[in-house]
Amino acid sequence: MQTIIDFIVNLVGDFGYFGIFFMMFLESSFIPFPSEVVMIPAGYLAHKGEMNFFAVIFFGILGSLAGALLNYYLALFFGREILIKYGKYVFFDENTMQKMENFFAKHGHISTFSGRLIPVVRQYISLPAGLGRMNLAIFCFYTSLGAGIWVLILAALGYFLGQNEALLREYLHLITLALVALVVALIAFYVFYQKRK
Repeated sequence: MQTIIDFIVNLVGDFGYFGIFFMMFLESSFIPFPSEVVMIPAGYLAHKGEMNFFAVIFFGILGSLAGALLNYYLALFFGREILIKYGKYVFFDENTMQKMENFFAKHGHISTFSGRLIPVVRQYISLPAGLGRMNLAIFCFYTSLGAGIWVLILAALGYFLGQNEALLREYLHLITLALVALVVALIAFYVFYQKRK
């Protein structure tokens, strides 16, 4: 793992902002890849003055959005056809597809935003959004918003704690737990608000 991390740090250092974009594109697509090993070193390089902190965040968000759009369109153009053709064998029919479309038309924004803040889920939340034909502009906005929060946190950790690995891991663990708790609270509030409305 250390060899992989060193390779990524060198890649980001060598390829600069394109390296950040490309790695975050991979992280946000169907390839499971930890964003921590990209954005934290990039934040540290910004601390050393080798990169611009705001450009690091911008290209991190841009890469995340590009990867999410890849998943969205893969699900939209290929996933729907496969599910409609073979879904009957796993109890997935046209009616279920319609329900999914209705769900993402009504609740796609909260699902996409909250999904981007949860580890593992963030890579795959774009797939059901594509299957459900979520409005593309809304999808891009909430994907960028959720990804932006995560990218900012990681870059800031690298900027302020990049040299202290033990403290970095402790803070990252606490922040991840806090984000999951925040998402649970946000969803609970959203459900309560919808029921009241």
